[in-house]
Amino acid sequence: MRSVFADSLYWIAVARPGDPWSAAARKARAELGDVRIITTDEVLAEFLTALCAGGPKLRRQAASIVREIISNPMVKVIPQSRDSFLGGLKFYELRGDKEYSLVDCTSMNAMRSESAAEILTNDHHFEQEGFTVLMKRQD
Repeated sequence: MRSVFADSLYWIAVARPGDPWSAAARKARAELGDVRIITTDEVLAEFLTALCAGGPKLRRQAASIVREIISNPMVKVIPQSRDSFLGGLKFYELRGDKEYSLVDCTSMNAMRSESAAEILTNDHHFEQEGFTVLMKRQD
């Protein structure tokens, strides 16, 4: 089965009502059909951080979404570890000329280890590393 990585932008767009990337996220996901979604603990932490100021209701919804993601058999959540952190840090150091976040770096490493070439995001940093970005805004 084909594997596609999901970045925090995707999870945010799906979770937050009125998010400007919501339509692009839903369209990209619908076009994929049956795939296995891959994400990481680091991405889910970034998702929770992005929604933390949205008030109690959104915080509860965000936590519930993360629990659903973790328990979904069609989603593989790669656990955070010292190795994933150090691997991300090494990649971060190697790309000193880029503006990649540490989470981007750990995600790219996870994508390579899982042989995932496509990502549910709009982040052009992934294109710079040869990955296919699946979320395009329809203007």
